[in-house]
Amino acid sequence: MIARRHRCCDGVSTCPGRTAAGARVAIGDPRAPTLWRRCLDVAGWIVPSGILALLPKCPACLVAYFAIGTGIGISMSTAIYLRMALVVLCAASLSYFAASRGRRFIARLARSH
Repeated sequence: MIARRHRCCDGVSTCPGRTAAGARVAIGDPRAPTLWRRCLDVAGWIVPSGILALLPKCPACLVAYFAIGTGIGISMSTAIYLRMALVVLCAASLSYFAASRGRRFIARLARSH
């Protein structure tokens, strides 16, 4: 009886002693980024940078901005924690974007040499 092979089993060898061809994986990103992907990359830098630039240093100002923007009043201690959380999240996302961009740059340098 002949076993039927499925497409998902193409790279797998059922015979002992035979080596199967492995999957070919491209290193890096061989495709050029689309316009949508480039816009997302730029937004990934602009949004956290803009939040950090516009974030008030004074918690009372943050309370006022929050009340004007949403119509909800928050306490001073909540404003302090909210401001700290925003600073940490923005700094973490900017660090992530910088690290991924640096990793791609180093990989590109390694490929060129």
